Amino acid sequence: MSSSRGVEDADDVRSWFVERFADYWQTGGASRIEGRIAGYLLVDESGGVSADELARALGASRGSVSTYTRRLVARGFVQRVRRTGERAHFFVMADDVWGGFLDIEEEYLRSQRALAEEALARVNPESAAHVRVENMRDYMGWLLDNRKLGAEWKRFKAARDDKRG
Repeated sequence: MSSSRGVEDADDVRSWFVERFADYWQTGGASRIEGRIAGYLLVDESGGVSADELARALGASRGSVSTYTRRLVARGFVQRVRRTGERAHFFVMADDVWGGFLDIEEEYLRSQRALAEEALARVNPESAAHVRVENMRDYMGWLLDNRKLGAEWKRFKAARDDKRG
């Protein structure tokens, strides 16, 4: 429902966004409920949502929410926080979760390049496997050494934020 200013009701926006985000999340091979949780937290304004609140809001079981919030935390997408005087954990999305993904991706690329280096020392240098593993190593290195995505993202955000004043 739209207000007189043309701005949609926050609950309507949240419902729409959660479902669209989950659609995209699921096409990447992940669970739809995981995508719904991530989408919900992306647009949450409360400063943290408990697992019980997520379960109620999303119409999901508490066990499912527990499983998928653990996965999201482990992958760096969601943070688990405490509130003073509360026993429950609350879940929040970092302001720049996307920049965090670049950091995780860089760690992945470094570990894959190291694995390829180790494999190259073990496979027959005359084999097709050697060529494939060499391409693996060099691709990971090319991404790490030439793209500098993390630094580029930080530079982009700083320029954007400067324009905001």
